[in-house]
Amino acid sequence: MIADYQKACQKRVDDCLQALFVAPHPQLERLYQAMHYSVMNGGKRVRPLLVYAACEALRGERAEADGAACAVELIHAYSLVHDDLPAMDDDDLRRGQPTTHKAFDEACAILAGDGLQSLAFEVIASAAHNPADPALRLQMLGVLGRAAGPAGMVGGQAIDLGSVGHKLDRAALELMHRHKTGALIEASVRLGALASGRADAASLASLSQYAQAIGLAFQVQDDILDVESDTATLGKHQGADIARDKPTYPALLGLDAAKAYARELHDLALHALRPFDSAAEPLRDLARFIVERRS
Repeated sequence: MIADYQKACQKRVDDCLQALFVAPHPQLERLYQAMHYSVMNGGKRVRPLLVYAACEALRGERAEADGAACAVELIHAYSLVHDDLPAMDDDDLRRGQPTTHKAFDEACAILAGDGLQSLAFEVIASAAHNPADPALRLQMLGVLGRAAGPAGMVGGQAIDLGSVGHKLDRAALELMHRHKTGALIEASVRLGALASGRADAASLASLSQYAQAIGLAFQVQDDILDVESDTATLGKHQGADIARDKPTYPALLGLDAAKAYARELHDLALHALRPFDSAAEPLRDLARFIVERRS
């Protein structure tokens, strides 16, 4: 059951994350409180789940993937803190609670995001909770850096901000989301595979195909939920993308076609996993969860 798997992995990564937010000096207490608030205020932990599931698909041990699982969640949380700022999306609600700059202040939120980003790389570079081989950890650092930076998530946010009020064609919309949302999801799967110590070129190629499909499916479903769900369920303001005149899949394709596309991407993800045995069942369940989730 995906619910049981999700609960176990969430507890594991949350326990690891919790240990990171101990201020080394009293003067840093408020900063660490803001970082803790930004990460530990809920969330589905989809990216850490993908790290663990990809590691296990290659018969790796979860303990080898703890560092990568924490790192991708720290990057994700930092991106949300900065995306919510007035200079970006100007949101005041995240996961049903005030956004970090509302709960603290803008300056503290910027610093908290900066701190979370830096901490992610410190965590994945450490020998603790990661593969012992330093060459493998260096490779993982490169994967995370590319996914989080201008060639990945940051680049996607830049495209997103520049697209408000503009009509994008399907290719341009996919380019934006493969960067903004897909890059970190793809990195999560790849990092989990690398953490197993058993990844070869063929398995990485198949897992990349899987990750590309679910990364895009995640965003398509987000766009659908922005139309169909409600603020209480989403934990953020429903209809925000429409209000900002952002390009979305329902706006471009129509709602029914967007739903069909999400199902198509789900099927592509499952097809990519055909070379894997039952050890990859959590990855299959996560693909289904991503296109069926309601928040």
